[in-house]
Amino acid sequence: MWTSFRTVWLLALANAISASAFPLMMLIGSIIGARMAPDPQWATLPIALMVIGTACGVIPATRTMARLGRKPTFIAFNTIGILGCLLAGHALSLDSFQMLCAASFLLGITNAAIQQMRFAAMESVSLEHGPTAASIVMCSGIIAAFLGPEMAVLGQSLSSVEYRGSFWLGAGCFLTGSVLLLLLYRPAPLKRIETHSSTARPLREMLQNRTLVLAIASGAVAFIVMSFVMTATPVSMHLHHGHSIADTKWVIQSHIAAMFLPSLLTALLFRFLSIRSLMLAGLVCYALMIFIGLIDASVMGFWGQLVMLGIGWNFLFVAGTALLPTAYAKGEQFRAQAMNDTVVFGTQAIASLSAGWALSLISWQQLLLLCLLPMTAMIIALLWHRKAA
Repeated sequence: MWTSFRTVWLLALANAISASAFPLMMLIGSIIGARMAPDPQWATLPIALMVIGTACGVIPATRTMARLGRKPTFIAFNTIGILGCLLAGHALSLDSFQMLCAASFLLGITNAAIQQMRFAAMESVSLEHGPTAASIVMCSGIIAAFLGPEMAVLGQSLSSVEYRGSFWLGAGCFLTGSVLLLLLYRPAPLKRIETHSSTARPLREMLQNRTLVLAIASGAVAFIVMSFVMTATPVSMHLHHGHSIADTKWVIQSHIAAMFLPSLLTALLFRFLSIRSLMLAGLVCYALMIFIGLIDASVMGFWGQLVMLGIGWNFLFVAGTALLPTAYAKGEQFRAQAMNDTVVFGTQAIASLSAGWALSLISWQQLLLLCLLPMTAMIIALLWHRKAA
């Protein structure tokens, strides 16, 4: 398997190293933002702008790959990531919140290209092995989940300016990933994909399909709750509850690992659970997260909350992703996928930005209770879909 999957393993390694910069930013972005922002309500703006940057970078990244190929695009966008990390470090030197926000946006643009590595992996193997290749690359996010926060803490005192060294290490990750791709990556020829946009129905007509609405709702609710809680966690743990940065790092690492580890059991889960049952399991995990948060604000309490958050996100996102291809007609895949990604990334950005505003006005427990609103909307979507079944 190693020989036939050589490119897949290489892409997984490059993904694990390059993507480490994003959990690094997730851990310290809001902490730095709370210190530098002109108002505490804007503490999570850097994280929100990284999500917005990802949404804005998807189309430029895919078009560049279609024109220049995957290898030059990956290296070019990694270079943007290096510039973003260096700009973030310089922003700390100047105590410039605006510059930090610009750097976060650049990191988001880079993330848009790195997200395409799973598709590059699928192209490098036969059609029947495509899902396995994508899973290998996605599971490499577990390595990034631990490596990124470790670098954030390691770089905290690496220079005279706190956390500037963390971004230097992030730039090193993008550089290392680029070198690996430059020297070892041999991309498969891009396959021609026939588009049938002329046969696609208008969006309003497509949205009359309750299955499509449920698939989009599952992905959107997964990201709304996850981003809302995860973005606020470092500020709440470290600044409001007084837990150490090391404990905060461990909680974030555990959360990101919990987001990806269940993917190793995806085939088994679908063997015993229907898609709607998996969505309900995700909502149960979110409910457990809220329950733990209401009764326990210790380090272990935060750990339990964030692990449940990660597992719940995985169940809802995987279920929505699996349901989406069954919800549109031939020739509508690109329009449906674009609509899905727009809703998911848009709501994720709003949730990330809202987290800082919410933390400045209400308690952590009240913030968790706000998550009941999107969860209720998801239950309504499930009941609406079941009624039509």
